[in-house]
Amino acid sequence: MNIFRNYILLFFLGIGIQQSYCQSYRFKTSGFSVLEKNDKGKWGEWSKLDLVNLSVVLDTEKHRIVVYSQEIQLFNIIEYIEREENDTDIVYSFVCKDNSGVDCKISIITRKKQDYRKQLYINYDEHIIVYNIFNV
Repeated sequence: MNIFRNYILLFFLGIGIQQSYCQSYRFKTSGFSVLEKNDKGKWGEWSKLDLVNLSVVLDTEKHRIVVYSQEIQLFNIIEYIEREENDTDIVYSFVCKDNSGVDCKISIITRKKQDYRKQLYINYDEHIIVYNIFNV
């Protein structure tokens, strides 16, 4: 009977551990801005911050990030980059492919010295999109 109880305990522990690694994180956006390269390949100025209320989901089980804008932006995670932390920021980054198959790097940055404000950066070679986000 003890062996049966141990197997059941191990089964539920295994399910609990799997659930802790495969999670879905939900965010809402409050604004976004875009930075583009000019004709000479130099970065221009950030666009004016536009207010937006969108949903963003980081799904580690399906290995994707989805931004529910008017046109849904789907990013398949190719590689999880090790967490970085310094005096001002905590950064979680992902190498991704968007719905068109274009490579990009997505970073979720927590600004420690700005009341732990979160931002989602979508970095392409020619432009960067930033969303101010908060947990739901």
